[in-house]
Amino acid sequence: MRVAMMTREYPPEVYGGAGVHVTELVAQLRQLCDVDVHCMGAPRDTAIVAQPDPALAGANAALTTLSADLVMVNDASAATVVHSHTWYAGMAGHLTALLYGIPHVLTAHSLEPMRPWKAEQLGGGYRVSSWVERTAVEAADAVIAVSSGMREDVLRAYPALDPDRVHVVRNGIDTQAWRPVPAGSVLAELGVDTGKPIVSFVGRITRQKGVAHLVAAAHAFAPDVQLVLCAGAPDTPGIAAEVKDAVEELQRARKGVFWVQDMRPTEQIREILSASTVFVCPSVYEPLGIVNLEAMACGTAVVASDVGGIPEVVADGTTGSLVHYDAAEPTRFERDLADAVNALAADPERAAEYGRTGRQRCIDEFSWATIAEQTHAIYRKVSA
Repeated sequence: MRVAMMTREYPPEVYGGAGVHVTELVAQLRQLCDVDVHCMGAPRDTAIVAQPDPALAGANAALTTLSADLVMVNDASAATVVHSHTWYAGMAGHLTALLYGIPHVLTAHSLEPMRPWKAEQLGGGYRVSSWVERTAVEAADAVIAVSSGMREDVLRAYPALDPDRVHVVRNGIDTQAWRPVPAGSVLAELGVDTGKPIVSFVGRITRQKGVAHLVAAAHAFAPDVQLVLCAGAPDTPGIAAEVKDAVEELQRARKGVFWVQDMRPTEQIREILSASTVFVCPSVYEPLGIVNLEAMACGTAVVASDVGGIPEVVADGTTGSLVHYDAAEPTRFERDLADAVNALAADPERAAEYGRTGRQRCIDEFSWATIAEQTHAIYRKVSA
């Protein structure tokens, strides 16, 4: 079996959960079968890189993505199974299956119908990305959802899809890379006081991640609570300006707000997570949320919204606290988020117990080796 793994992201260019998933999955799958990684971006020795057509320079991002997809298809003639991730590579997977007569497995990390705010980022390209996703999902031989909640979303968004073709294989976590570590120089350089409660966030500045809700909630954090906001890579200039204004207003209103806008390496994020009393995930849409697993693996309690697959990761009252999200009541969500954070910040023993339980849950239930075995079993099934 030779798998053509098709993805937009692959190291060193990884900016989201899908890229982390592909990176870890490939490493484990290579112990079970041959895997060629087809990705986009800068040339690298570790993958076959597809560049967009230079004639489309400056064109809508959806068009340049599709041109790179065609290059991927051309480079995948040796594959016996194609596996695509996100809409960026979905058309490449679909066309590879058609051209070479091989099965297509598609992992749904998110769904375009669930992210209407992407129209801000892509303009008319959002209609193109939505068409690509629908075409690829409905034709795929197998669709992998990264949580049971995501499986329900897939079937709701695409009712023509045969439910028997939709499988659940959760995201995972490397508990050796993500582990509790002592405080080092990063927090000191930021000016964070490790003697006071620390609340952290790690994620991109996008509507999906709920950054604006967190910043609003932080106005009601207890006075001694510090916020370390590792938030960068904004989707659009508009949301970048919106979050900048909100953070600056928060910094004027209270002390202890630290905004890290650049992408930090794993060892620095690991240090920030390990030192945190609470990690907050205020997402308004989240198929699973690898970042919650990263925090839990570092032994940190989590406060998260109860959307998508998050309740399958964060056990309410055991590894953290879930806060109900209702798009019609954002102010209530922000108030409840602050209350949940303050409750754990005021009870460090309970927060520490949640952190210990969360790390053990990561070890017991979210191994990448197990995830690779489940994925390989799907390859065998569609190839039979």
